[in-house]
Amino acid sequence: MTGVYHWLRMRFFPPIPDAIRDDVALLRANRVETLTPMLFLMLAATTPTAIYAGVDTVHPIVRIGFPVTLAIIGLLGFVFLMHNRGRRMSLRRARRMIKESMWLSGTTGAMCSAWTVINWLAASPATHSYYAMIMAMGSLATAYCLSSIRLATFINLLIGLVPISFLMLTSGNPPEIAAGTSLVVATIFLLRMILQQHDQLIDLLQLQHQMRDLAHTDPLTGLANRREFDMRLDEEIAKGDAANPFAIALLDLNGFKPINDQHGHAIGDGVLCELAERLRRACGDHAVVARQGGDEFAILVPAGSILLKTSLADHVLAALAAPYRIGGRSIGVGAGIGTASWPEHGDSARKLLEVADRALYAAKAADREKTSSVESIGRVA
Repeated sequence: MTGVYHWLRMRFFPPIPDAIRDDVALLRANRVETLTPMLFLMLAATTPTAIYAGVDTVHPIVRIGFPVTLAIIGLLGFVFLMHNRGRRMSLRRARRMIKESMWLSGTTGAMCSAWTVINWLAASPATHSYYAMIMAMGSLATAYCLSSIRLATFINLLIGLVPISFLMLTSGNPPEIAAGTSLVVATIFLLRMILQQHDQLIDLLQLQHQMRDLAHTDPLTGLANRREFDMRLDEEIAKGDAANPFAIALLDLNGFKPINDQHGHAIGDGVLCELAERLRRACGDHAVVARQGGDEFAILVPAGSILLKTSLADHVLAALAAPYRIGGRSIGVGAGIGTASWPEHGDSARKLLEVADRALYAAKAADREKTSSVESIGRVA
């Protein structure tokens, strides 16, 4: 029994990968917001005919009260959605809309189903087809509009079509049995289409996510690339608060070209990958590490990061100091680093990068002078 339940759950409600969970929520909400205004308007427009077709012996609360309530819900929903059309869909708003759609569709579906069943039981057999038709059309239209929200669709079809289908199939009237059978087949076909649509949606969003990652990731090291770094830097500046500074660092390897010349590009790539891994470990989740190109790297330390309480240059250089073991060879390579702080050294990305770049080249020049001085002492000795 547990195995059957697990299979049903995985088939009808498969888990959504965490990487695209937010994308799925936004897409679902945008689809609902696009399709449901006309559904609400249709719900309100059918009120006069529903009241006119109600059986006189049915209690007024059901015969008149239910349609009027649904008309009010339809008009309010239509006005609300049209008023918010064009408004940017935030993740918080999307999740709220999904929950509200599930609750509202279930409530209105239950009211429509109750109205249909009660009138069916009170009406003469000659007029049963009207109630079945209005319930089937409403439920199928709602299911289509909510097809991106799988649970809401299933709830709507269960509440809306199961009762009327049961009445039709057990009526003993051959035309009604045939119509009920057709309705069940149509519902199964629609569910099949919804399942396929969901699978295709997940595949499409995963592909988009992968392409987005490729567009913002360095293919060799797996670090963020220049585009991603620039975007994150702009975001940090946009939300910046002078009381909460942040910092950037530019890093450039010393003597990397001779490594490629002496050992080959495969060894050089290995050095870059090992260096990227050391930068990841040194920065953890407290900074964004990016490869700018070649042997150039950049680090963004956002506001509030614990790395701001350390000497960033010393912290990073200490992590890179040990020789690199690549392909059984021990390779030593140095690095220069220049830092800049916002807003102390500039209030724009361009100014911060200029300051960090000047600091980087000053550090590399100082390192060259130190190396030259050591070599001179060695020759004198």
